[in-house]
Amino acid sequence: MAMGSGGSSIIVPRNFRLLEELEHGEKGIGDGFVSYGMDDADDIYMRSWTGTIIGPHNTVHDGRIYTLKLFCDKDYPDKPPTVRFHSHINMTCVNPDTGLVDARKFGVLANWQREYTMKHILTQLRKEMITSQNRKLPQPPEGTYFY
Repeated sequence: MAMGSGGSSIIVPRNFRLLEELEHGEKGIGDGFVSYGMDDADDIYMRSWTGTIIGPHNTVHDGRIYTLKLFCDKDYPDKPPTVRFHSHINMTCVNPDTGLVDARKFGVLANWQREYTMKHILTQLRKEMITSQNRKLPQPPEGTYFY
């Protein structure tokens, strides 16, 4: 959301917002520890995305590459996307059977704001890996996936 003249709010339409996120994701803007892009370039609704997180140093996640699926329904960005790990991971905010990130246990999704982006979600999940409750949790073998 941006401020217009006279203090009025301008709401960026969903597809413009997603095109902007796609551009940022494709350019790899940031520190390189998270990335994201569309699953299907022909999906005119821009719903299905893939994200990648490189595990933080000095944790059990160090050097691991995690892939996730993000699904932006018609209400995005007013409502958060559905976020699901494809790579098997053990974290307190992730369902151990499905890989679904539990919005009630992950503050970014629980307290969603329209200004948040997919990059913000991925960056915060990476920070969650560093927290005391997640940094030393035993992990499944590398290269295993949720189905």
